[in-house]
Amino acid sequence: MTKERVLVVQEKSGVLKGLGIWKFPTGVVEPGEDINIGVVREVKEETGVDAEFVEVLAFRQSHKAYFEKSDLFFVCILRPLSFDITKQESEIEDAQWMPVEEFAAQPFVQQHELVKYILEVGLAKADKEYTGFSPISIKSAFSPKQSLFYMNRR
Repeated sequence: MTKERVLVVQEKSGVLKGLGIWKFPTGVVEPGEDINIGVVREVKEETGVDAEFVEVLAFRQSHKAYFEKSDLFFVCILRPLSFDITKQESEIEDAQWMPVEEFAAQPFVQQHELVKYILEVGLAKADKEYTGFSPISIKSAFSPKQSLFYMNRR
């Protein structure tokens, strides 16, 4: 996301199928995959856009979500390394770089608190008024494994 444009998609399946709603690319982290790697992979798979991870901006926790499990939804910001779009044919109906004002004007955005908050925090980050959480590689206190500790490094 920049102050001017945001990368958005329309899905081929799911609850938003065929409604003409533009949304941010989303996805699921694979077992054993770090968040910062998973979000870059998902954006590349869905849109063909190469990007690098910047920060976790926020997260949402809900219970009894999919399969009656608790769910954590991470809002991350990436820095695009390319701008050419090649949509994933199996999942994505369309993808584009959309003006932020046009995205924000969608009734879907106006009617859904979560999407409004995501847009708000993304724009605050673009204006340098917000700092999210960056990963730091650390050793576990109880094993030789490496872990990622996300913190605000302001």
